[in-house]
Parts: sequence; C-alpha cells; structure tokens
Amino acid sequence: MVNLRTVKSGPAIQAAELNGAIARKPRNAALYARRAAFEVEAGNQTEALRDINRAIELDDDAPGEYFLIKARALRGQGRLQAAIEAAAQAQQRGYNPPELHLLLGETNLAARRFDLAVDYLDRVLRDNPENSSALFYKGLAYSALRDTAQALEFLRASALRAPRQPEVLHQLAYLLNASRQPQEAALYIERGLKIDPAHASLWYDRGRVFDYAGQPDSAARHYARAAQLDSTLYRADYRLGLYHYKAKRFRDAIRPLSRAKRRSQFLPDIGLMVADSHEQIGQNVPAWVAYRQLVRQFPGNKHYTFKIWKIGGRIEPILLDSLRQLYGAPPVPRRAPSSLRPSFEPLEAKEPTLLTPR
Repeated sequence: MVNLRTVKSGPAIQAAELNGAIARKPRNAALYARRAAFEVEAGNQTEALRDINRAIELDDDAPGEYFLIKARALRGQGRLQAAIEAAAQAQQRGYNPPELHLLLGETNLAARRFDLAVDYLDRVLRDNPENSSALFYKGLAYSALRDTAQALEFLRASALRAPRQPEVLHQLAYLLNASRQPQEAALYIERGLKIDPAHASLWYDRGRVFDYAGQPDSAARHYARAAQLDSTLYRADYRLGLYHYKAKRFRDAIRPLSRAKRRSQFLPDIGLMVADSHEQIGQNVPAWVAYRQLVRQFPGNKHYTFKIWKIGGRIEPILLDSLRQLYGAPPVPRRAPSSLRPSFEPLEAKEPTLLTPR
C-alpha cells in the first residue's frame, strides 16, 4: 500500500517537476506555459509571468491559451487593466472558453465596470447556468449597481450550488443584514462558521445580527473576535469603538476607532469620536491633532475650529507652537458655535471583497 504521507502533489510540486524537462529543452514554449499555469494555481504570480512571457517569446504563433494564463497571473497581481488587455489578446486569437469570460467578468467587476462585468458573466451562464462562481460575481455586480433583489437572487443561487464556500455565505449574509433581514442572514452565518471558524467577516456579520436583535454586548464580543482574526477588517473596529463610545468608555474606544480611521476616513463621525474621546480623558495633544485633521477634512467647520482654540489653551505654549508649525493653525472663531452632536448614521453597504476565479 502507498504511504500517503510520502506522496507530494499540488501545483507548486507540479511546477517544480517541470524544471528538469525545461533544463533539457530550454526552447520548448509549451513547457514554460505548463509551468506558468501551475505557478498561477500556486499563487506565484511573478514566476508565472516570467514563464508565460518566455513561452510567448519562443512561439511566434502563441495560442490564445497562453494569453489567458498571462491574464490570470496579472489579475493575481491586481493589475486589472493589463489582465483585461491580455485576455483581449486571447480573444483575438479565437480563444473564447468560459474560463476567459469568467475572468473578464470578475476583473471588470473589480475595476467597477459593472455593466460590462454582467455581460461577460451572462456569457458564462449561457454555457453553464450552474456555474456558482459566475452566479456569485453577478450577485456582487448587482449589489454594486444597488439592485438588491437581483443581487440576493444570484447570491442565493450561488450558495445553493456552492454550499461550502464561506466567502459566498459571507457576502450573502452581509447583504441580507444590510437589507434588514438578519434572521435569514443568521442561517448562512452559522453554516459558514461551521465550515471556517476563523472567517473574520462571518464573525462581523454575526455581530450585526446581535445588533439588530438589540443585544449590543453580544455584538461587541463578536466585533472584537472579528478584529482579532483580521486586523484589516475596519468595520469591526468601527462598530466596536462605537459601542464603547456610546457607553462613554472613551479610553476603550480610542484604539479600535483609530484603527478604523486609518483604513477609512469617511466612516460616520469617525474623526469626531476619536477627537472627542481623547478630549474626554484629558489627552489634549492627541485631541488637538485629531481636531486639526478634522478641520483639514472639513474646512470652514466652526465647531472643529473652536475646539482647536479651546484645547490649545490647555497645552503648554512651547508645545502648542511646535504643533501649529507642524499642522498649521486655523483661524480662531469670534465666538463658540452651538455644539454639534454625532449623528451615528448606519454604515452604508460597501463593495465586498472580490474573489479571484480559479
């Protein structure tokens, strides 16, 4: 019996196994193309591009398949327009498989060319109506086009055909929450967390369900878990900071709100909550700096200008002069404006993270 522990497989191993063949036949374009395809699957996009460009260079009449491999490698590097151009070269050579249309659909979606993305995805679905990836991307496209009903229809269809894909389940749950349907969202969230307990976005989605149920303490625990699993998930940090801010735990609010602010400057009242939290606990220098950033972001706001003047009076003159030299000094208001209160508007649904088709 074969000892399975000694068996090596996978795209990276397959690419390495071609090294000897290429060493023996260094001008065989097909060998470079095969290795490039394996490198794409292994996530080694730089090596894949090197190999596929060498294959195209060696073959004066390179087939369209080579340019699809190149397009996939470029997409893996996030070079959207270059990937689209390489795919167009494949089409010029008469190569139009569903995989090419799927790549063009997803890449145009990532480039925010939503109508064009839908056109390409429709071509995939005409050949194969059961293609879960095309259904998924089409759902994301309609979500970006603000057609929630269509988006949910395609995302549900994708989840039905790919029931063990956590990202599909997350995107569906996210949109259901945004549509105020948390009970249905919870079903997909629980299924996704059983498959991948470390999926940070699903923990965030679960937090939103608790928020809608009027259980902010449980929601905050889930946001904290999501932020711990993925430090780039700024929505989780924002919601966690907002929870502490509303409870007047200003010291606890500063860290998550500051992390969220570094990722997005335009979350509702994010800059104001950071500045006010610093001020509330007597951290005058960070508060002054935060209000100064707000003045730069919202020129002419008299409340923020007044706050700079007011807090500046609590800072040592020498230190204040250095802060003014570094950040500039807005004009001092003649009188204090009426106090502005945070609005705490709900987050808008943002464009979801896109998957790269395999």
